[in-house]
Amino acid sequence: MIKVERLKRRADFLAVAGQRRKYVAPGLILQACRSNAAERNSARLGFTASRKVGISVKRNLARRRLKAAAQQVLERHAAPGHDYVVIARGETLTRKFPDLLLDLETAMRRLGAWEE
Repeated sequence: MIKVERLKRRADFLAVAGQRRKYVAPGLILQACRSNAAERNSARLGFTASRKVGISVKRNLARRRLKAAAQQVLERHAAPGHDYVVIARGETLTRKFPDLLLDLETAMRRLGAWEE
């Protein structure tokens, strides 16, 4: 298992977005890139939900669902030295949780950030 830290600064989120590596799934969008400190044995993860998702209550619920999915998937399969940003979509709220997990797994595999 790998240690997963949090992305908190806006500059870190923008750095991941600036790499333009993303996968769009029905329940989420995953952006991933190699970290500036790629030699470390950890991954960094951030979550975001825009107003397109809904009012603040719905955005918070969407982020909590994404955090729960990421906790199950990323701790076991995140590639070390990568930064990830998980973005909520409108369907994040209504998608069944196993499908949300599958969306995240598929996105990680497609972006080449999956480790067995």
